[in-house]
Amino acid sequence: MRIIVMGTGPFAVPTCKRLLAEGHEIPLVVLRPLVDPTAKKLPPTPVRDWAKQNNLPIFEPQSINDPAAIAELDKYSPQLYFVCDYGQILSSACLCVPRLGGINLHGSLLPRHRGAAPVQWALLKGDSEAGVSVIHMTPRLDAGPILAIASTKLLPDENAGQLEPRLAELGVEASLQAIEQLSHWDGKSEIGIVQTNEGVTKAPRFSKSHGQLDFRLTAEYLVRLIRALQPWPGTFAELQFADGKQLRLLVRTARAVDHTSGRSPGEVWPCTTQELGVDWPAPWHRVLAVAAGAGTLLIARLQPASKREMDAEEFLRGHSMLMDVKFMLPDTMLSEL
Repeated sequence: MRIIVMGTGPFAVPTCKRLLAEGHEIPLVVLRPLVDPTAKKLPPTPVRDWAKQNNLPIFEPQSINDPAAIAELDKYSPQLYFVCDYGQILSSACLCVPRLGGINLHGSLLPRHRGAAPVQWALLKGDSEAGVSVIHMTPRLDAGPILAIASTKLLPDENAGQLEPRLAELGVEASLQAIEQLSHWDGKSEIGIVQTNEGVTKAPRFSKSHGQLDFRLTAEYLVRLIRALQPWPGTFAELQFADGKQLRLLVRTARAVDHTSGRSPGEVWPCTTQELGVDWPAPWHRVLAVAAGAGTLLIARLQPASKREMDAEEFLRGHSMLMDVKFMLPDTMLSEL
């Protein structure tokens, strides 16, 4: 089948590779244009790299729905679009160019987590499973009928940076299933599972400000936030020492325990995992324990500002006297997202 690919990020790459391996013709790869192509450090563009490695033509319109862009797409006589992490909503006129329309690989179990950050929101909301959906595209965001779906159980302590590549691999077979369905479609009859508004949740992008930790919230919620925002934008809090000095810590890995310390939210003390009756990340391992609104947060990996990431045990060797230390709290209590 002649398929035009539209995408930018890493989520699309495993399926792109498989499309070529299966013998599909890819006459054009459509990318979002670089914001500043002259910048010394360009953002990663995995689909661009894949296209260049395979000597595929690249098209970078400012707007995919501009009449000139649509005319350019039409020159390649595509039968189908494969869209994943592209960043622009295709108009009806654009979707009408291929005979079979387009399919979109989305990183959630639709209709849950519609939007640009489904993987992160699945973790933040404490879902027990995550997955991918392949939809037949309509002009409304993530609202077309579902052609294929695949799911997986979330792993303990898994963060967004670890989950996303797993879901990208899941998306390969799901996308091929959707293409197989469309290869037999007459273009008129109903196809796939029609989405309803029941169970719809939104999954907008995060900003750096979302990563601030407020220890008045529950330890369980803070852990979900930490997992959801790794590796970007990350979560942080300001550690204040008894002498008034402050140090920003990026919190990389943590776990919640049902432990009542009697301390106020944000108060910090070093302890071993054995003291709290847990075997994570390893028996006798030293962690930073932090009192939360409910429960206790155990920080196992962190990154002091302008330094490398390290285990809490290594951090504690350099800060052996943690007396009267606490994490600062935002002036106004943050709410759960």
